[in-house]
Amino acid sequence: MRIRLAALVALLPTTTWATPDDAPFARIQTVRPAAVEANWTRMKMPDGGRTAFASISYLMALDDDWGFGPGFYGAAKGNYGGIFTVGFTGQRRWRLSRNTHLAASLYVGAGGGLSSEQMRFGGGLMLRPELSLRTEARGWYSGIGISQIRFPSGNVKSGVGLAFSLGRAMDFASFSPADAGQPGRATRRTGLSFDEISLVGGFESPRASSRTRGGTPYAGKVGKAGADLRQYIAEGSWWGFEAAGAAKGGVDGYMEVLGQIGQDWGLFGSPRLRVGGQLGLGLGGGGNVDTGNGWLLRAGPTLRWITPWGPSLRIDAGLTHAPSGAYSATFLRAALSMPLDQRPGWTVDDDGGGTVRVQQVGASVMHLPRVRFKDGRREAVSHLALNLSREFSPWLYGAAQAGSAAAGSAGAYSFGLFGLGVQSRPLWGDMRVGAEWLVGAAGGGGVKVGGGAVTQAELWAQWSVGERLRLRAGVGEFRTMRGSDQSTPLTHLALSYAYGTVQR
Repeated sequence: MRIRLAALVALLPTTTWATPDDAPFARIQTVRPAAVEANWTRMKMPDGGRTAFASISYLMALDDDWGFGPGFYGAAKGNYGGIFTVGFTGQRRWRLSRNTHLAASLYVGAGGGLSSEQMRFGGGLMLRPELSLRTEARGWYSGIGISQIRFPSGNVKSGVGLAFSLGRAMDFASFSPADAGQPGRATRRTGLSFDEISLVGGFESPRASSRTRGGTPYAGKVGKAGADLRQYIAEGSWWGFEAAGAAKGGVDGYMEVLGQIGQDWGLFGSPRLRVGGQLGLGLGGGGNVDTGNGWLLRAGPTLRWITPWGPSLRIDAGLTHAPSGAYSATFLRAALSMPLDQRPGWTVDDDGGGTVRVQQVGASVMHLPRVRFKDGRREAVSHLALNLSREFSPWLYGAAQAGSAAAGSAGAYSFGLFGLGVQSRPLWGDMRVGAEWLVGAAGGGGVKVGGGAVTQAELWAQWSVGERLRLRAGVGEFRTMRGSDQSTPLTHLALSYAYGTVQR
């Protein structure tokens, strides 16, 4: 993917710093161009209605011409709130002039939602090719092109139509994974440029006006579990993304993804105990929740305690509202936040130093041979997922997964999981072995998951492919956390990109 920081023209060269004065510290090894890109694609559904898919993708340059990265698509128009997919985009760019480029993209994802006799997503696999022309100015670019959305094993398919894109040029700076555990120093953010990841759980209480898609009132609370990523742009000011799903309350299959902004201030003169507020805008639906076209608004107060040991504890409250649907609910939730990176220089004595820890981001395929459905049958289902992991020490790491069914007959089934893992030091060459345990929420596609709370345990082995690629194979079990609604073995194959960031 031929991108330059200012004008997206050419790939930045790999840069290595090494001087005698720097010997005690590892330094940033590579700086690659990257981009955050949004798309808007209109289409006609098989039941005759019209919708549009909104997306957000993160693309990192692999070489002078190619880029690759994770992405998310969701329905954002018409009465189709709750159709989601998670996947990956590959993109090829050709430079036409100083401020113009041509891009050919292919998105491969998995998901679905709102299945019926008229509208079938099949196994859940989604393909979206696109050809577009983009113009650039001051690190931003916009474009218009043609694209098509199709679910090959179902009947959801658009014609070739117009698509619109908007992107922001960034860069991806990182340490070598071989520097893990060494003292490191950086004068900028590294990796994905997020400062922390939070594990979130709580409850929503739907108001009396809330209805199912069939028009019946809601009763009781809805339990949710998810995660969010934040970047702090000033002390107490942040922006980020949040994804969550239903884990209790009979609405399994509900999912939401929102962008957030917020601000908090020190309380009683303490910089660690902070009170403030946050606003969110995004897409949500599924689980028979009437969110209309899918757009959600969220607002409320937040209380945060930054512990002396690095992690933070947070309590959020407020209101979630679907403007075009019949869903409005108050919420209360708690979050545990773990630091990823931070902008150097927040304090006078911050020299950008810390310990280099390895993060990995990648794609995986999981095969579950005996998935139980609500109608009593058992069938094999394959998942496509996005993986993210972060080492906390040489033997302990945190992990998160988000994905959907891509093969079988569980189209519209999605899941989000997070947890901890342990790993060995390199054994034979660069091979490692380990184990991890994840918990989270899942539902949709007719899969039997009770209230939606699920867990997954796995034993794995990992091999290094060159300096930064990691190939991993594992076996384990996936099951519901309450009762015996679901229990199936799984096999897992993942390919990840490893990079180093500073843990300050």
